[in-house]
Amino acid sequence: MPRGRRGGRVSALEGGGEEEAPPAAAASALWAAGQQPEAAAEQVLLRGIFEIGRNSCDVALSERALRWRPIQPERPAGDSKYDLLCKEEFIELKDIFSVKLKRRYFANQQRNGTFLGITLFICLKKEQNKLKDSTLDLINFSEDHCNVWFRQFKKTLEGFPNRPKSLKIFLNPQSHKKEATQIYYEKVEPLLKIAGIKTDVTITEYEGHALSLLKECELQEFDGVVCVGGDGSASEVAHALLLRAQKNAGLKTDSILTPAHAQLPLGVIPAGSTNVLAHSLHGISHVVTATLHIIMGHLQPVDVCTFSTTGKLLRFGFSAMFGFGGRTLALAERHRWMSPNQRRDFAVIKALAHLKPEDCEISFLPFNGSPDLQQRKAQRSPKSDCNDQWQMIQGQFLNVSIMAIPCLCSVAPRGLAPNTRLNNGSMALIIARNTSRPEFIKHLKRYASVKNQFSFPFVETYTVEEVKVYPRNKTSGHSPEDQRHETASEKSFPWNVDGDLMEVASEVHVKLHPKLINLYGGSIEEMNDSKVTCDCL
Repeated sequence: MPRGRRGGRVSALEGGGEEEAPPAAAASALWAAGQQPEAAAEQVLLRGIFEIGRNSCDVALSERALRWRPIQPERPAGDSKYDLLCKEEFIELKDIFSVKLKRRYFANQQRNGTFLGITLFICLKKEQNKLKDSTLDLINFSEDHCNVWFRQFKKTLEGFPNRPKSLKIFLNPQSHKKEATQIYYEKVEPLLKIAGIKTDVTITEYEGHALSLLKECELQEFDGVVCVGGDGSASEVAHALLLRAQKNAGLKTDSILTPAHAQLPLGVIPAGSTNVLAHSLHGISHVVTATLHIIMGHLQPVDVCTFSTTGKLLRFGFSAMFGFGGRTLALAERHRWMSPNQRRDFAVIKALAHLKPEDCEISFLPFNGSPDLQQRKAQRSPKSDCNDQWQMIQGQFLNVSIMAIPCLCSVAPRGLAPNTRLNNGSMALIIARNTSRPEFIKHLKRYASVKNQFSFPFVETYTVEEVKVYPRNKTSGHSPEDQRHETASEKSFPWNVDGDLMEVASEVHVKLHPKLINLYGGSIEEMNDSKVTCDCL
């Protein structure tokens, strides 16, 4: 179609001067007549003709969606081939994350490229909870006309409240195979630039670097914080954000009854070895998916635990393991010169070779989801928990897991705690009592299969709100190397908290706090119900 002709037809459909075009009100009525009831009820903001793919299309922009259908010659009513060619397609505006004016530049041409139209950048929902970025070109050579549409798209995108405009990025270059820097600059940063998000990147230099920076740095200019790394890095940043929230709220961290909510959401870009937090958030460990959740401003409230001892807060976290899980991580940390996979395999094998139980007492408060009871507990004084129905078990335990999130990962596709959720107000307490090494290995292998990993007589599961773990022995028959390490660490007990080693010499009190932080991520259940409605993308 000649350039002038195309521009003239578009102008006419907006109410211009060509006689062959119907008035704008009539055009809107004609459009709505063939739509579904909900589409017909939408107010058409703009209507015009663009080339989409290889077809000239009648395009309408409403408050919620962009709809189009190919323009075809008139044919007899009821012609099935004609109806198929004229099938309407649409995308919802909430799935668009950026809009750019499209130009073609030739070699050595810096400015004044040939104007082509508009490009929409779209977030598509694919299979297995995966998100994908795509583009849709609306071709029209009339720059004035496209500017009208461009401004309307920009206005619509600015109306989505949770989408960040500025982000603080923490990048851990030592995560897993030291791929975090490459992942960020090759996969994450280009998408953030397309979305027009400003970034301030800090490459962390040592463990605790992000924590020390977040204690004092100014955060008012940022809409969110993003961590590029593994579970330990993400947990450190979450802990730092929550500590900062307590400080800003004037709360002392020695005894926090009701912690203050984190003031900024946290985004997690998976660049570690297991990526449990990212996998639990998105249902998949996928860099582009995690990035698009951040760009789209998808917020997911997540429960958080406090870990404390003798009235002193140790840290915030999402999951913990004591016993085999803690001993394995302690072994791995002492062999960091190995590659991540070698270190993990070596630690698991050695911990199994020296498998010994921990003699301890475990007290827990069972979960009661009654709203009235939850409200009373939120208002109680520190001394009032004596009236709650605490339960106690004691004995020798090979492993104790306390998890507020499902803890999905590649080696446990159903999750280490498949019966809990991100924000259901409860934790999973999973206890493996003392048993033979072969039986315990069978239990561990079940995590990688579809079989129930808890259907063993020595495994017990509870849904709880609080847990107190009291170790009763200082040396539990571990190897001489472990005992020497315990002496050097004042006979402390190793805990695995979100992939970080926490060594504590006395009892640990774990308490759940519902929806304490917002993470960038979509509801897995909602994503599974969503389908791509645009076939041409």
